[in-house]
Amino acid sequence: MKTALKEVLSVSGMVLSWATYFAVSKWAIGMTGSPFAAGLLLRFAAFLYLTIYLVAKKQFSGLFCLGKAALILLFIGFLGYALDAFANFGFQKSSVATGTALLKTDILMANIASAVLMKEKLRATDWTGTALMLCGVLLVLDIDYRNFSFGWYDVFFLLSALAVTANAFVITSAQKKYAIASEHIAYYNNFVVMCLFLLSALIGGNTGLSAVAANGPTAVLLIALGGLAQTCIYIFYYRNLKKYPVWQVKLFLLFVPVVSCLAGVILFQEVLSFLQYAGIVLLLAGGAVILLRRRIYKTNI
Repeated sequence: MKTALKEVLSVSGMVLSWATYFAVSKWAIGMTGSPFAAGLLLRFAAFLYLTIYLVAKKQFSGLFCLGKAALILLFIGFLGYALDAFANFGFQKSSVATGTALLKTDILMANIASAVLMKEKLRATDWTGTALMLCGVLLVLDIDYRNFSFGWYDVFFLLSALAVTANAFVITSAQKKYAIASEHIAYYNNFVVMCLFLLSALIGGNTGLSAVAANGPTAVLLIALGGLAQTCIYIFYYRNLKKYPVWQVKLFLLFVPVVSCLAGVILFQEVLSFLQYAGIVLLLAGGAVILLRRRIYKTNI
């Protein structure tokens, strides 16, 4: 019972942390006028939290004892930056509807990679549940498909989806094959992404500091909240990647838009459409189908 509760809390913590980070990130981009400046500020806050966390756990010195394994951590950080950068490039030229839809192809990429590269046996219930959840989240996102079109620049969205999928598998490999602690992976990942965001922000001539100064304590508090959310993402997301197959963790993350929508209804009196409610039902139905595989096939996942 305790184990089951711990699993529920871990998945719930990951979803809530991601929803919080997305909300603060959206605000930060609006405040600074630059996704790279916003990313730099949030990653710097996470850098402070992670440093305190590792020092408190007496694991900070372990960052410098990884040898050649540190190279794979640098690669994880590069992929973390690439997935954001590619998405930003795409959104500069394309519509939000097209980008949002194409970024969700990472779900299918994770399933295919799991089946083909990792030799995991995905059952009919897994594919059915995935399809239901993917359809559900597209409805919840309330995408305007009238503005959906495909141009050469939309390839950046597919590259972003590919980067985020590859990142998850490389993280899993680092945890299992190289026995690297999740905390150390998180620290390297965040540090590399922060440095690359800094470089991009300097090239763009906007580090976001003037925007923070103009908005005062409110900006500092929200950036601190975003950094804390990013830190919690590392803790919960990496734990779940160690516990579950990559494709299942990706499906858990489909609940992030649902949490965001429900938060909007509760906190800001936003009104959901019929299709959005239908999407929530499809998401839950898809999740139930996948969970039933335990009973149908008598497996552990």
